[in-house]
Amino acid sequence: MPERKIVPLPFLASAAEGTRHVFVRDLVLPGRIGVHRHEERDAQRVRINVDLAVDDEVGAVADRLEDVVCYESVAEAVRRIVGEGHVKLVETLAERIAAFCLADRRVATARVRVEKLDVFADASGAGVEIERRRRPRPGGRG
Repeated sequence: MPERKIVPLPFLASAAEGTRHVFVRDLVLPGRIGVHRHEERDAQRVRINVDLAVDDEVGAVADRLEDVVCYESVAEAVRRIVGEGHVKLVETLAERIAAFCLADRRVATARVRVEKLDVFADASGAGVEIERRRRPRPGGRG
């Protein structure tokens, strides 16, 4: 079997890249997620982490909420997306959350982790982590 190369995750806050890191940590929600009949019927605990690399215009923040990507808005959107109803795959839920985040033109990268917490008695969680980047415009950033 070929050796797997471990690629470190990039920093989401970077002076070189001109980004700041906006995040929501360990949001635990009841969600109906899974391929089994009982998972469609009964909610289970799902932990969600969202990490965003946000284009940073140095000096553009004048202590006004509208100048930033608001983590409260991100958390509210995650709650809404999880509450929309049953999905079969954690991957589907992660993609929906990433798509919401990338709809804000200031978000360059969205990293989303979705974990089902009560799947295995001998594990704290099982799930998926994805990273999606905004496709750069020809001739420039973002």
